[in-house]
Amino acid sequence: MNAEDDQIDEPEIVNELSAINSQMQTLKVVTERARSVSPVATRRWKIPKPVTAIMIAISSRALFDMKDERKIYREKGLSAYINHMIDVENTPLKPGSAFPFVQALTNINLKLLELNKDETELFDVVLMSNNSAQVGVALINSINHHRLTIERICLTAGQSVIGYLEAYGTDLYLSAEACSVIAALQLGIAAATVFDSSGIGQTNNKQLRIAFDGDAVLFSDEAEIIAKKHGLDKFFEHEAQKADQPLEKGPLKKFAMVLGKMKKKFHDAGIVEECPIRTYLVTARSAASSGLRALRTLRSWGLDIDEALFLAGAPKGPILERIRPHLFFDDQEKNVESGLEHGVESAHVPYGIAQQYRKK
Repeated sequence: MNAEDDQIDEPEIVNELSAINSQMQTLKVVTERARSVSPVATRRWKIPKPVTAIMIAISSRALFDMKDERKIYREKGLSAYINHMIDVENTPLKPGSAFPFVQALTNINLKLLELNKDETELFDVVLMSNNSAQVGVALINSINHHRLTIERICLTAGQSVIGYLEAYGTDLYLSAEACSVIAALQLGIAAATVFDSSGIGQTNNKQLRIAFDGDAVLFSDEAEIIAKKHGLDKFFEHEAQKADQPLEKGPLKKFAMVLGKMKKKFHDAGIVEECPIRTYLVTARSAASSGLRALRTLRSWGLDIDEALFLAGAPKGPILERIRPHLFFDDQEKNVESGLEHGVESAHVPYGIAQQYRKK
């Protein structure tokens, strides 16, 4: 062996070491990614039983931004859509309109567990989707990537999910499909239609903020029927006569009462000003002429609404922009559109006489 054979080609060794280091860095990144989507990381509490939990059912298109995927389905059909979802199942779906709401619910659960580590009355999100099990892999991967605590999923492969809403004892159902929302409301389940969230501003997830319209949302549409059929003068007269008579319940009363019950847990613990739940009544009613009946109705229910805003017919969007709720519920499309135009997640409750006057 020549002395030359014992000589080390230093540049070659440097290149090999560089390649090894690069591979190690790649392995580290892959490992970190694997950790970030670990389903274990999403389990922040023991999943409560439906009988004690506040069940929130959300469709996949409400939780995630699936506009592009929906376009493939419309233009190329179901098979192309499923194949696409399988091909990209390791690419996380982007957050949708109800995503910040779910994040805020997570914060509420963690705060409740700080008060009582054995708390069982927690918010529990169920993903309700008429997607097939093939698409379920993409949905679960996205849930884990975003570290959402969602352990219950219902995939029905094109069939309606409505029957399962009753089985889960659903307290609120959010969907991008108006027909599904209407079916849920007809069963007495609080429900609303959500919309694409392009351009929607960020909301503080440390405090859950929910804004409700009054008539045909919290309350029945009794007074709204008078206004639509007989005009505002008759409406004011009717409300003055019945100022001491509580309004009947509306489709979202039960959900509002649930929020009130959860708020009370914090208030009882001395957490009032910093309570992580805040509720709002944002109504087109006038205060002096028709506000008394609304407030007395809430009092008769024992429902403590934090802020009541009587707008006397003024646009709701500017007020909602100031509140920045995670969700605003209204039965009239013009008010929902006003909210969306001002960067607020606004959900349509297709209930009551206003639906007969749509776009009129």
